Order: sequence, then structure tokens, then C-alpha cells
Amino acid sequence: MKWNKHCYRVGSHSSTWDDLPLTSEDIDKFVSAARKHIEPWLSAVFQADHLNLLLGSGFTAAIGNMACSAATGMVKLKFGTTFDAAIDAHADSSAKTMGRGTSNIEDQFRSALAVLEGLNVLDVTGAEKLKFAMDTQLKAFLDSLLATESGIAKGIDEEHRKKAGSALQSFLLSFTSRAASRERLHVFTSNYDRLIEHGCDLTGLRVIDRFVGALNPVFRSSRVEVDVHYNPPGIRGEPRFMEGVVRLTKLHGSLDWHFNKEGRQIHRKGIPFGASCDHTDVPQQPIDTVMIYPNPAKDVETTQYPYAELFRDFAASICRPNVVVVTYGYGFGDDHINRVLLDMLTISSTHLVIIAYEADPRVKGFCKSTRDAQVSLLIGPHFADLATLVENYLPKPALDYITGRMTELMKHRPIPPHEPAAAAAPAGGDPV
Repeated sequence: MKWNKHCYRVGSHSSTWDDLPLTSEDIDKFVSAARKHIEPWLSAVFQADHLNLLLGSGFTAAIGNMACSAATGMVKLKFGTTFDAAIDAHADSSAKTMGRGTSNIEDQFRSALAVLEGLNVLDVTGAEKLKFAMDTQLKAFLDSLLATESGIAKGIDEEHRKKAGSALQSFLLSFTSRAASRERLHVFTSNYDRLIEHGCDLTGLRVIDRFVGALNPVFRSSRVEVDVHYNPPGIRGEPRFMEGVVRLTKLHGSLDWHFNKEGRQIHRKGIPFGASCDHTDVPQQPIDTVMIYPNPAKDVETTQYPYAELFRDFAASICRPNVVVVTYGYGFGDDHINRVLLDMLTISSTHLVIIAYEADPRVKGFCKSTRDAQVSLLIGPHFADLATLVENYLPKPALDYITGRMTELMKHRPIPPHEPAAAAAPAGGDPV
């Protein structure tokens, strides 16, 4: 397969091209031709027993772009200490080890945390200055995350706010509208913001994660498998699972996770979506309290609490038969995540769908280690545009259900002599 600017591969169909046609008529023809292959294929793939969604920073960037709000950048920073050169060198080296090439702010924080731990062990001078610099930079990073959330929540104007909110809800509903008897959609994300939770609130979806409690939710190490169901009126002893329930795992933590040193527990604070930087629950010294985890480069680092629990959930959810994982906005730059995905693909009945803005070396490198039959690709600005993706290519379960019923009715109705034969049913799969 040629890696051009735009390309897709679904089942036995594939196509690549450098630039989309410019005229609206040509674009409509192209979308119609691509949709007849992509939409029914995704509808069928989404029927898997276990459906998982992996979202990266590109997801927040896509929603932010629709709201005309800049997303938080991951560019490198300066701590302003005598250890900066060593921190940058270690960050660059670890980024190359993970196959990501250029290091970013996460690599720097991971390296700086290692230096800080070493200084504390040796009990030498410089630890307090480094910790202060890290607190300052991490607080600025948290503030930028809150600013991104605020920009998405408000939008540059009412039109853009509604457009971004509608796309966010439609995107989530395309995955979560599964039959209640099927296993719940499991959403994984490496993002620190709360955009997914915000979208679930807008859509009315109930989120199940490891936090238990109403007033002060606490992170529990045991997997909580309790689901929600109700008894239909007039029927006893036959519970039915409630629709609109999703599982959520934030692999790198979240900006509202706080560590309580006294109780040795992780709590989730009630920081509103897009809160101001001076909100009382936003810490001023986040290094000691906020559970934000930079990318680990070695397996041993993933054994630290609560990393082990989060990645155990990830591996247990996707490394089993009849699993589908859909990635959007994930750049395949985290080696610890890629390794689990590759382990999943050793099971022949699993499938991976990659939706990405561009085919950079990390995506290409990952795909070289996989079998083409197990990986579907939607690459390029056209497919990664969230509005285009939702409108034309992602299955619409509720509409597909109605369309399927209509098609069945039309099949059993005789065609009057004076009327032409009915047109072929529109592309689409069975209801998810």
C-alpha cells in the first residue's frame, strides 16, 4: 500500500491519493464512492463482541479546532536549573528508544522526576530548586489544560460551540450505541483533560471507572464490574442491562486526580470542566498531589501504583478473542501502549482500526509489525476531520436500525406494475 496524503484500507478495498478534488461535485462523488466501502465495513467491525476505543491528543485537538480553541501543546520547556542539559539528553534518548523521535514535555517530566528521586536519595543540594521549577512548569501545564477545556466549553461563538458539542456527542454515540446485552464499550485515553467525561455528560452516558464514591470518589485497585440494570414493568426476575453505559480508563492519569499522602489514596476532585486556574481544587504544588504520569520507557516503571492497575485493565480488555480496537488521534508514540496492541494482534480474531491525520513514521513503523488483514486504515486530513468522519463514515446505529427495518419491509412488499423497482438499500450494517 502506498502511503499518500489520503488513503484508506478496509477489508479487500483500498485507495490512495495525494490531494482531494477541489470542486464540490467531485468531492461528493469521491465521498460517495469511499463511503460505500468504509461505512458498511465499520458497521460490521463494530459488531465485535468486545469494542474498545483508544483516544490520543489528536481527539482533543480535533474538537478544539471545531470550537476554534487551541489545544494544549506538548512542546519542550525549560526548567531553568543546572540539570536541564542532563534532563533534555535523557528525554531525547528515551524518546528515541520508544521510537517517537523528538522528545516532548512528557519525556522531560519523566526524566526530571527521575533526577528528583535521585537527588532525594543522595540527599544533596539542588532537589528543592528542581522541585520548585517542576511545580511551576506542571502548574502552567495544568492551567493550559483547563484553558483548552474552557475554550471547548465556550467556543469562539455560539455556532462553533454547538458544532463542536454536536460532533463530540455524535462521535461517542457511534461507539456507545451498542445493544445493552453486549459488553460495554471500553474507552482508553492517554489524555489528561476531561473531554471524554464532558462528552458523556452532554450525551447522557453513564461512566464506569475505578473510582467509587459520590462525595469523594476513591480509586480502587480491585476491578469494579458492577453494572447498572433495571427490571421492566410487569416482569420479575428478568433484569435487563441499561443502555448508554461506558467504561473509561485514563492510562496516564487525569488533571483532577489527587494523591492523599495521609490516607495513601487517590481521590478525584470536583474540578468543573474548563474551571479557572485559581479554582480551589487546582493545586499550587502539583508534583506532590496531581496524578499525571509521563510516558514510561521501561516495563519496571509501569509497575508503580496505579500504573499496574490501569495497564492491567488495558491488557485484559483487548488481549482476548473477538476484540476490536479503534484508535483516533493516537500517534503510536507510546511504546508501552503499542506493545499491548501488538500482543492483541497475535490473536487472529482481533482487529485494529487506525484513524489518523497523517501517516507519520511512527504509524508506518507500527503497521510494518502487523498483518494487513487485521488492520483497517483511515489516514489523512479528510478522514481525520471529525465532522466528515461522523457524517459520512462512522455507522449511525439508530438510523441503521430503522433503515434495516425499512429494508426488510420493502423486501416483502410486492412492487406495483406502474412503479419502478426500489433502489438498492443504502450502505450500512446491522444495528450496533
